[in-house]
Amino acid sequence: MAIPRFYGVIPPVPTLFTEDEQLDEASMANLLDSLIASDVNGLFFLGSAGEFAHMSEALRLRTAEFCVNYVDKRKPVLIGIAHSGTREAIRFGLHAQKIGADGVVAVNPFYNPLSEENLYLHYKHLADALSLPILIYNFPALTGQSIPVPIVRRLAETCPNIVGLKDTVDTLSHIRETIHAVKPVRPDFAVFSGYDEYLFGTLILGGDGCIPASANFAPQLTCGIYRAWQEQDYAQAVKLQQRLSYIPELYNYDLPFYNAVKYAIKLVGVDISVNSLWPASPLTDELKEKVRGALARSGVI
Repeated sequence: MAIPRFYGVIPPVPTLFTEDEQLDEASMANLLDSLIASDVNGLFFLGSAGEFAHMSEALRLRTAEFCVNYVDKRKPVLIGIAHSGTREAIRFGLHAQKIGADGVVAVNPFYNPLSEENLYLHYKHLADALSLPILIYNFPALTGQSIPVPIVRRLAETCPNIVGLKDTVDTLSHIRETIHAVKPVRPDFAVFSGYDEYLFGTLILGGDGCIPASANFAPQLTCGIYRAWQEQDYAQAVKLQQRLSYIPELYNYDLPFYNAVKYAIKLVGVDISVNSLWPASPLTDELKEKVRGALARSGVI
């Protein structure tokens, strides 16, 4: 059985900012030191939790460069290259390739819905232009369009450097259908859950892991589930999954959810700034207490 290039628990790392909305390199270094010392299996920058959608191009490029250089191959690094235009996504991908990233993650183009053929061609163009491994990122709640399973399979069959899927869907059915459709033709094609609470179910179904925001502040839960699964300690996996079930509620306390995640990281003792780019606003005292409560119920603090 071919082993996927990427697997396990890979947190979508928040981007940390100064009060004047510049990259806070000191805070980023503190967070990265914490994650590198943990059991996570890689790091994903400039995803949804990384606030790419609110950044200037210059800030995106600067963030990618800093993170790749700071991690310095101590963990695999994935860079998000999301853009509503294919050529711009390619340009971000070529930059990630140039600076030494280990792979890129590409959400499907947003704003305009695409025919299935144009959706396929978007990823085919990315695969043809880049030599880096590519993860497809399916997040229909934000893009407005889910990537159909037959398109995922077709891409897996025709594009060797498309190596996996991050499936951020609030159901296991799309994950199950993808595993059943793609694994028989591409055993090395990694299928990740995008939602924390579906990690154990994804592994049971034959998937490869999760890309969960909670791994930034509670890696002991998701990494513990993954380790317990590998060791066939299913009682421990269930116990940790039940604790993890209290975490996702904090993503709904404020929209966007960036500051809830950053405040959770600060609560567990990592010295970081908790600023986000507008239109996100600081958490109120009431929301901070809600985040604290979710972490307490999960046993993280």
